[in-house]
Amino acid sequence: MTLPAITLPKVELPFDISVLLHPSVVHFMIALPVVIFVLELLNLMMKKKALSGFSFFLIILTVLVSAGAYLTGLVDGKEAYPALGEAAKSALAEHKLLGTYLMLTSAVLLFFKLLSMLAGGFMKTLYLLVLIVFVAGIFKQGTEGGELVYKHGMNVEQVKVLDDELFDVKEELEEAKEELEEATVITKVSTETVKSETVEVVDVPVAPAAKEVPTQVPSETTVPDIVTENIKTEVPEVVPPAVQEKVETLQSMPEEMVQPQIATH
Repeated sequence: MTLPAITLPKVELPFDISVLLHPSVVHFMIALPVVIFVLELLNLMMKKKALSGFSFFLIILTVLVSAGAYLTGLVDGKEAYPALGEAAKSALAEHKLLGTYLMLTSAVLLFFKLLSMLAGGFMKTLYLLVLIVFVAGIFKQGTEGGELVYKHGMNVEQVKVLDDELFDVKEELEEAKEELEEATVITKVSTETVKSETVEVVDVPVAPAAKEVPTQVPSETTVPDIVTENIKTEVPEVVPPAVQEKVETLQSMPEEMVQPQIATH
């Protein structure tokens, strides 16, 4: 369900609101309506004017806190808006719209509380219904605020630092692309200049090569093979005379004398 868009007039404050005050104020904005609702339930049974008066005081405090939450939310939203993506910006716009309705509802709740204290009866029942709707809206607003922080990184210092670094890297990338394009253009221009200044090469006729004169190489002279015959020379054996005499003597001796005697013991 989408709420109708409403725009409140801008109010110039005599003082400046610091950044990152919204989370601190929002904690009270969530806690106070819950405490008021618990007190009203107790007062239905106890029916004490003191509890009703204390609840009325807390509602006045809730109206003031809701105004503070709205103003601090505007400051934090403006601070974080440039660094957010499209989805986060859309979620922030819805969060702001619901916060505006809750701030106005807190004033309506105070009005119905006064009527319930004066008239009672049906007005008290109507006041309790408005209080239940207000508490439900506060819980929804708290859930959306948590998503803005934990999902989209709104007003997280480290996310902002990383986003700044990413922005610097993108700028450096753009500069590098521009330098690359300039270098490409210069290269094209220099290439075209070199082509235009190219000198035409003139073909010079080359004289025909002289014919090679075959040279006759004298054939190798063959030398007839000379066959040598091996001459065998027979060399007569020369025997000394002394040896010859001994041989003849031994041949003339009988066999009995030649055999040696074997001594027996």
